[in-house]
Amino acid sequence: MDMMIWITALGVGGATVIGAVMGFIFKKISHRFSDIVLSFAAGVMLAAAVIGLIIPSLDYGGNMGILITVAGVFAGALCLNVLDKLVPHLHKLSGIDGEKHPDGAQRLNKVLLFVMAIAIHNLPEGIAAGVGFGTGNTGEALTIAAGITLQNIPEGMVIIGPMLAAGMSRGRTFAAAMMTGLVEVVGTLLGYVAVAFSTAVLPFALAFAGGTMLYVISDEMIPETHAHGVERGATYALLAGFCLMLVMDYFLG
Repeated sequence: MDMMIWITALGVGGATVIGAVMGFIFKKISHRFSDIVLSFAAGVMLAAAVIGLIIPSLDYGGNMGILITVAGVFAGALCLNVLDKLVPHLHKLSGIDGEKHPDGAQRLNKVLLFVMAIAIHNLPEGIAAGVGFGTGNTGEALTIAAGITLQNIPEGMVIIGPMLAAGMSRGRTFAAAMMTGLVEVVGTLLGYVAVAFSTAVLPFALAFAGGTMLYVISDEMIPETHAHGVERGATYALLAGFCLMLVMDYFLG
């Protein structure tokens, strides 16, 4: 397996760990800061999904390209939709700090479910990073990975506070954060191996990965960044991230 894949997988997963370390250092992170960063990452991911995954899916799909791509996008979105039904929704659990007098064990269980939900959502994101290398365009693949990495840093920051507040030790809290990042490493390797073994699945796999990213952006990232009164700044941050990827694709693509 190409060394670049391993580096990318470790980078994507390691971003969650970096975010976790920042969460330990900066325990009180303002919503404004985290929302702007997350919106910028959403813009990067949006451009990466369209330019690096969905458009290449059309190119590789041949005569049936449009059908394969549309089917793949909806399949990816439906996959995460099903996951949302099976595990607690991130928005509902991210507010556990606001409970006034929760029972300790019940609160810890909710935190662990929150972490599990993030870990499960990280798997398709990792797969998207790995599938991107199937096109042979390393630049576009790294762009996709960069977008996912940017999203993982604030995500890693967010999960630290609730776990510490629920009474988990710092060591176990950090270990749980590392596990969510490890899931992403596994997903990246799985995505790469899948398209490496069968190029026939590449068009659908690209669209599927693009669909999962679009779902995360619309269902998780944008609502979260528009929930704390900084909608205007979040919108411009998203546009900045999107245009940055356009510029990079124009000059480096």
